[in-house]
Amino acid sequence: MKHLPDLPDVIAPDGSEIRFIKSDSEESSMVHALLKPGRTTQAVRHQTVKERWICIAGQGKLWRSNGHNESVITLKSGVKCDIPTGTKFQFQADDGDAPLEIIITTTPPWPGDEEAIKCSGKWSPVL
Repeated sequence: MKHLPDLPDVIAPDGSEIRFIKSDSEESSMVHALLKPGRTTQAVRHQTVKERWICIAGQGKLWRSNGHNESVITLKSGVKCDIPTGTKFQFQADDGDAPLEIIITTTPPWPGDEEAIKCSGKWSPVL
């Protein structure tokens, strides 16, 4: 079993800590996202990629809006969700001791930070 590094590989455009994971497929990329307790990301939308999330630790909330529908779901270990291309989204970690941790698969592979467009969200960012 490979352990994740203590320090993030990068900080995502939304402000979450990102650690790279080798994807089994050339058609996607995979990362571990971590958001410290009490933090709220910057809302963004992706231009060309879609994401599949599975929460592996911690608790929080995810807001999504596609312009017609808006939802907030509770994130906790085992919860899976999708972020379709073009959907605005923002997430936050509950207060407490444990960070929110999510495994994210991006299809097609993440092209770079210019992919994420900052936008207005449900909450004020706290980073």
